[in-house]
Amino acid sequence: MCGYIGLLKAEPKWLDDSERKEFENRNNIIRHRGPDDEGYYEDEHIILGFRRLSIIDVECGHQPITYDDDRYWMVFNGEIYNYLELRESLQKQGMTFSTDSDTEVIIAMFAKKGVDTFSELRGMFSLLIWDKDEQCLYGARDMFGIKPFFYKDSDEGIYFASEKKSLLTESEQIDQEAMQHYFTYQYVPEPMTINKHVSKIEPGSYFIKEKGMPLASYHYFQPEFNVKHYEDKDWIERIQSTLDQSVAMHMRSDVPVGSFLSGGIDSSLIVALAKRYHPEIKTFSVGFEQNDYSEIDVAKETADKLEVENYSYIISPEEFVAKLPKIIWYLDDPLADPACVPLYFVAREAKKHVKVVLSGEGADELFGGYNIYREPESLRIFESIPTPAKDLLARVADVLPEGVKGKSFLERGTTPLRQRYIGNAKMFEEEEKQGLLRNYRKEYYYQKVTAPLYDQIEQEHPVHQMQYIDMQTWLQGDILLKADKMTMAHSLELRVPFLDKEVFNVAREIPVSKKIANGTTKHILREAASGIVPDHVLNRKKLGFPVPIRHWLKNELYEWAINLIQESATDHLLEKQIIFNLLEEHCKGKKDNSRKLWTVFMFMLWHQIYIEKKFAISELQEEDKTESKLVHL
Repeated sequence: MCGYIGLLKAEPKWLDDSERKEFENRNNIIRHRGPDDEGYYEDEHIILGFRRLSIIDVECGHQPITYDDDRYWMVFNGEIYNYLELRESLQKQGMTFSTDSDTEVIIAMFAKKGVDTFSELRGMFSLLIWDKDEQCLYGARDMFGIKPFFYKDSDEGIYFASEKKSLLTESEQIDQEAMQHYFTYQYVPEPMTINKHVSKIEPGSYFIKEKGMPLASYHYFQPEFNVKHYEDKDWIERIQSTLDQSVAMHMRSDVPVGSFLSGGIDSSLIVALAKRYHPEIKTFSVGFEQNDYSEIDVAKETADKLEVENYSYIISPEEFVAKLPKIIWYLDDPLADPACVPLYFVAREAKKHVKVVLSGEGADELFGGYNIYREPESLRIFESIPTPAKDLLARVADVLPEGVKGKSFLERGTTPLRQRYIGNAKMFEEEEKQGLLRNYRKEYYYQKVTAPLYDQIEQEHPVHQMQYIDMQTWLQGDILLKADKMTMAHSLELRVPFLDKEVFNVAREIPVSKKIANGTTKHILREAASGIVPDHVLNRKKLGFPVPIRHWLKNELYEWAINLIQESATDHLLEKQIIFNLLEEHCKGKKDNSRKLWTVFMFMLWHQIYIEKKFAISELQEEDKTESKLVHL
């Protein structure tokens, strides 16, 4: 686990001392991703910089790494879990190795197989490979987008980096389209970023940049469904064996491994399987003092029944707000998911004990775990209604007052899936953004993001379409973004055994009837977990990382919110009176506007950090050594 930056130079030259110093500064700004080591490679055409967090082959895994008599040079961020098997196969073909690292396995395999290598890697990664002989640059990102990968064209050439902050200058511009999408999605959909001239390499893709040619991108993976029909017992056996193998491979490490533990089935199942291979595994949980907003008691009960250690931490409203600037700085782009804050704190506590943690991200997207996935079943009655009658019902729904029982049901039932579902979160509608955003442009409507995705999946079951949309947007734009950035903020490696190639190959074959059944989600996964995780976890209501911002904005955070609105230099971008109205309406209990307000506030905070430069980077980058109220359970 590491971070890197690379520059493919516009013209052949060696960097002078001042240019090299600037490049090193860009690399060091992400030292949190790799505090253990740094390294550089430069020739006339390229320079690569690297920061290392030592996990596998601690002594010899230095990067940039070279192979084939210095023909190939590589920087790599991530972990390859099947590297031992790949290494053995390559050795049988006569290839030799000088380290025990997964990094050398990748570059050796690339020397033999080229871009076909990427589809054989089982893990998380973003990487750059420079072929010095051919003067050709290759890059690739893992199939789900677990690891970030940014790039930017500049006068100096094309920059590539693990974090966007390494690529920014004083004259960055906000991308208006990305900003508009943010206020609907609560994140910036990939491959865009909030900065106009910085983009992301897409998940499951690689690129080739040949001399004198434009950068050419290709997909080596796209999620597809391939439904098969087995008895429940066969599904259960396949899920259990594949997930058990994935957990075992994700625990390959030369340093201690722990696990996050919430009150849900996903993390509990990961911990239960991990304990088979590491009986002394430590687990970590966070919560809040607010009633109904803490899973610590459930996590403690789970840890007790699994006979593992658990460390928990209670987050106060004051420290929640105090860490927000640091959190937004680490995120690079604005993200309005409040769950990134408790994730920051639980990662901080875990880092005091381990260097690697397991987590349950991806189970909901792969196995059908979101309650919204039950909607197509509840709306099935509308399938038999003729189109003219549905049009009439839609007009009836349109004139019904807000809050009238049945209005939402009629609206959803008469609206095609591709128009009503854009992913797991929807904040502002287009008409709301027209009032909120001073520079609103109608051509940047939010369905522009999902329409091409629906075109690719329109023949599938509606639930599969929803899963596909989430895998291609929400998963990479929100879930994995905060997972990577909040753990790396503490130089902690996070691994996600559900987001494994072989686990996906099982999940994509499961019929919808095995996912959404008996009034639950993830039905067959729950059946597979039965007898492995404690009974109190199996059918518990999903909470995730609940955060009490709805209550806090009326009380503890009210003055903070008012001050942020007043101080934010975003008057040219946002209509502040609308924001004040939303807050007033929320505080009077007329409507729960907490998530919309949070979306605005996180953009304002991002603007203060990256545009107004209100906070010193040295303070934001400083390691968080706060003494914590850690409780050992």
